[in-house]
Amino acid sequence: MAAPARKRATYEDVLRAPENMVAQLVDGQLDLQPRPRAVHARCASVLGGLLDPPLGWGDGGGPGGWVILDEPEIHFGEHVLVPDLAGWRRERMPELPDVVFFELAPDWVCEVLSPSTAGFDRVKKLPIYAEHGVSHAWLVDPAEQTLEVLELTAGRWTLVGAYQGDAQVRAAPSAMVELPLARLWAR
Repeated sequence: MAAPARKRATYEDVLRAPENMVAQLVDGQLDLQPRPRAVHARCASVLGGLLDPPLGWGDGGGPGGWVILDEPEIHFGEHVLVPDLAGWRRERMPELPDVVFFELAPDWVCEVLSPSTAGFDRVKKLPIYAEHGVSHAWLVDPAEQTLEVLELTAGRWTLVGAYQGDAQVRAAPSAMVELPLARLWAR
């Protein structure tokens, strides 16, 4: 006898999720993850703090031209994902809308990996980002002190750079800004 069909989760399930959980919806399944641990949260915060001043409004001495947000909720068709960071080119998002979630796919996403989320981020989320045309993805692993830079080429992710430790990185999409990786790992 076949197992009973599982009810597909909906956005209502995301809205009903406990506040201490990050709720995401992939292939009709609700995924609940606890809020990030301190090392994960600090890494994402520092990265956003390093990128936003020069890339955001351009008032940090850099080229500007981007909207960069922490943990935005993004709706990709039936999927609801929450990357640690995401960025949109100003040509595509000239003004930040006053919304709860975004339907416009970002140009760049960053996932800060942890032992409990790495598989989900790589196996479930990356294909959805690719399917919806996100052109750049970064995978940051605080435990291994690594940054993997991926670029979408012909619908597939291509590793264009891998960095570790205290490297000074210039990587797409922020190649005009030097990123001191050691700042991400500092406790």
